[in-house]
Amino acid sequence: MTHWSTFEKETERETKALIRCISGVEDEDDQNFQLALKFAWTNFRFHRYLDVDSHKVQRSISGIYEKLMVHSDVSKAESWMRLTEEFLNTPLPNTDGTKVWQSRRHRLTENEHLLVDAPRLEWSEEESEDDDSQQPISREDSGIQLDRTPQEDQDNNNKTVPVTWKVGEPDARAWLEQHVVTPYWVAHAPRFPHSLHLHSNLLNVWDQHLYNTDPLYLPEEKAFVTETQVIRETLWLLSGVKKHFIFQHHDGKVSVRNNVVVTHLTSNCLRSVLEHIAVYGQAVFRLQRFIDEVTGYSSEPCPPGSGSSYSSKKGSEPPFRTYQAFVWALNKYFTSFKEELTTIEREIICNDETVTLSAVLERLNPHLAQIKVLHKVFCTGVAEVPPETPNVVRASHLLNTLYKAIIEYDSIGEASEQAVALLFSLWTETVRPYLEIVDEWIVHGHLFDPAKEFIIQRNKDVPVNHRDFWYATYTLYSVSETVENEEKLNDAASGSSGGDQGSSNRQLTMVSFLKPVLKQIIMAGKSMQLLRNLDCKETEQSERSSRDAERKSLYTLFLESVQSRLCSQEVSPTDTVTEQQATRRSLIKMQAIIAQNLEIEDVHDPLLAINFARLYLEQTDFHERFSGGDFIVDRSSQAVTCQTFELTLRSCLYPHIERRYIECCGNLMKTLKKDYKLLEYLQAMRNYFLLEAGDTMYDFYTAIFDKVQEKESWQQPSFLNVQLQEAVGQRYPEDSGRLSVFLETIDPARKKHPVNNLEVLTLGYKVPWPVDIVISSECQKIYNQVFLLLLQIKWAKYSLDTLRFSGMNITKKLEGALAEEVKVKEPINQQIHRMCLLRVKLMHFVNSLHNYIMTRILHSTGLEFQHQVQEAKDLDQLIKIHYRYLATIHDRCLLREKVSFVKEAIMKVLNLVLIFSDRWQAGFGAWKIESIDKMESDFKNCHMFLVTILNKAVCRGSFPHLESLALSLMAGFEQC
Repeated sequence: MTHWSTFEKETERETKALIRCISGVEDEDDQNFQLALKFAWTNFRFHRYLDVDSHKVQRSISGIYEKLMVHSDVSKAESWMRLTEEFLNTPLPNTDGTKVWQSRRHRLTENEHLLVDAPRLEWSEEESEDDDSQQPISREDSGIQLDRTPQEDQDNNNKTVPVTWKVGEPDARAWLEQHVVTPYWVAHAPRFPHSLHLHSNLLNVWDQHLYNTDPLYLPEEKAFVTETQVIRETLWLLSGVKKHFIFQHHDGKVSVRNNVVVTHLTSNCLRSVLEHIAVYGQAVFRLQRFIDEVTGYSSEPCPPGSGSSYSSKKGSEPPFRTYQAFVWALNKYFTSFKEELTTIEREIICNDETVTLSAVLERLNPHLAQIKVLHKVFCTGVAEVPPETPNVVRASHLLNTLYKAIIEYDSIGEASEQAVALLFSLWTETVRPYLEIVDEWIVHGHLFDPAKEFIIQRNKDVPVNHRDFWYATYTLYSVSETVENEEKLNDAASGSSGGDQGSSNRQLTMVSFLKPVLKQIIMAGKSMQLLRNLDCKETEQSERSSRDAERKSLYTLFLESVQSRLCSQEVSPTDTVTEQQATRRSLIKMQAIIAQNLEIEDVHDPLLAINFARLYLEQTDFHERFSGGDFIVDRSSQAVTCQTFELTLRSCLYPHIERRYIECCGNLMKTLKKDYKLLEYLQAMRNYFLLEAGDTMYDFYTAIFDKVQEKESWQQPSFLNVQLQEAVGQRYPEDSGRLSVFLETIDPARKKHPVNNLEVLTLGYKVPWPVDIVISSECQKIYNQVFLLLLQIKWAKYSLDTLRFSGMNITKKLEGALAEEVKVKEPINQQIHRMCLLRVKLMHFVNSLHNYIMTRILHSTGLEFQHQVQEAKDLDQLIKIHYRYLATIHDRCLLREKVSFVKEAIMKVLNLVLIFSDRWQAGFGAWKIESIDKMESDFKNCHMFLVTILNKAVCRGSFPHLESLALSLMAGFEQC
């Protein structure tokens, strides 16, 4: 206290004495004493009116004068003003204080008699409680017009209210005091003056009614506000302001203060309106908090259970781009919405006209409806997603929610045009990252998705130059509707069939708007990435053409197409009038037709006819059908609903993706065919594995067959590879180093049958990258299965073709045989005849099978395959064609497990052919009658079995390609 002045020390001492006198607390160290001292000092230092406030006194005097005039007490009003002016104008400095006080007291007593003699003055309870609250009647805050008398209107017209002020002007402080809002937000706030009209006191009337009718009614303490203040806080609430008096925020919820009332509405009425507003305020609060969380501006912790799904993610994880775009779209909307709120508030401040809360809400109704739509989309697409959900599921679910919302509101029609426009603008902003990812992938071959929000994700473990690149590089994610689990579907050969592989009892969805072009996106992206890693001229030309044309992004092209589509739909007024006239004429004519049809059924209702006519006019194909002449009413017809949003996607987005798909995939196919000789490699596989290069492979397999007939060892890799290289090198030197033969081990039990000995052979062909994407190792396994079957048939045919009569050695043993003819049960000539007949039968069977395989199957299917390869638009389609071709020949060569019994019967016949050939070459002496009988019996049984099975299959239509083989075997069977 050393720096205090004498006045401050004296004030401190007097203040403490005052506290002791009033409170009775003597101990200065007591906490209550210190609080009282602090409160008193605060008022002494910072209160602006420590003595009588002349402005308040003047307002009170003027208010009494005005009330006297309202009640037509003109004489009393004039006396009141005269006496108060005399009292206030009395000089003070040179007058004794006691006399002045007595003089003023005498005059004040006379003024009090004026108040007592005015029985018609009805003072309200609120005005009698506190004289300081007497202020001029406000006609702006209540929102209710006050009934005025002619005298009051004349007085008001004579008054001028300044609208602007400057510091230093005489009326500056008075203007400021009249325009400062009464602090209604503090406890025990002073009451504001208002009209005494019945409409402005509905709350008091209602409370009085409750008090009179309900004996248990207990009035509660109320916080009085004006309607203007309610409007102001409503605008603040919708603007995102968090601190209010009327509205309260608690744990993310917005509620209404219980004791807030206005004088002209009942508590229940006001509360119902404010609770309706609070719902939209809470929606704004949730959306604004989500915006702050994603943008990083939120400094408040998110309360538990508040529905914010993003804030529960790891703090170090940045928001992925789809959420950023969604927030950007929301922020753009709320920026314009807040500008509208600011405009409303400015109009309320500047205009002299009365503005009510209902008028403000009516003006805000379209915006509130939009906020409701936005909040619904946010709750479904963002807030309800579980916290640990991956970004790909979050992004897909949000885009699906927006997509379905647009479709849903679009189906309503004109009633939801604003909602559809809002959702479409929101969708176009939110979908931008997705379209940018697609554009980067299909244009530059780079799938840039650091946050892993795109439904297609790159498997970095597989390099581009790997043979499994096309199959295992990308993963397609499908998201369940319930967002419970995440389904990973490996991108197989098609790259777009992942959505169909889910379980039947669980519907899997992906980003809905990309479904129609998902295959094109995958194919274009893969093709572009593959082209980027190929050393070819097509890529350079593509890049050069892209640079020359200054290619626009996919998102830009989409927006331009949408704008162009909207402009094309705008018609001139003349066209509109012409169209309306044509529609009216059609309606009249249609009404006549409908009326005729109704009269047939004794129904005479012109309104029904008009409505039916309008129903048919709404159909898109009506004008085409109607303009053709006579129109027949189809009572089962229904109005065709046109989904404009889906049409917008089909006309403005999908064509650009389709165009890029054709360009990328076309360049890749040209590169593979031209620079990497894809067609030549496919032809080489058919030449060697399917024996289409007959002269070349004939030299190879006949060398093996000769070794077998000569009983020499042939299962030597060196011998086989030498024979293969010599046979191929003469005609196809470029393939001599690519083709090789391998020997594999087989089950010893299978070696009992000679025809199975060839199963040790495996043909290999080295296919370079990227051709091995089409001709994979799995494809070569199928080629080898067909190659082995062809080799076995060729071996049987070669064995029968090389048999000669000289091989029987009949002449050398004829004499000994004739000497023993008596002992022989059957003549020798007859045995020779039976062997020749069996040879012919076996040769017919083998030739029929050989011709069926080589011509009906391989040749015809090969021609069809070549045509399809030329028509293939992309690499994926080419891979499918190749797989389908291999599956077809594998099936038609009877190699499928389902028809294995047919193959076994054929193998028995082929094995019988090899046994027959071996015994033929052994000579007549090695024959036995029993062996001939057994071979004939076995062949007959197998032949009959095959003919029966094949005929049944042909009759059922199961295997139409077997018809030629069945007919051929049937002809041979009848000859038997």
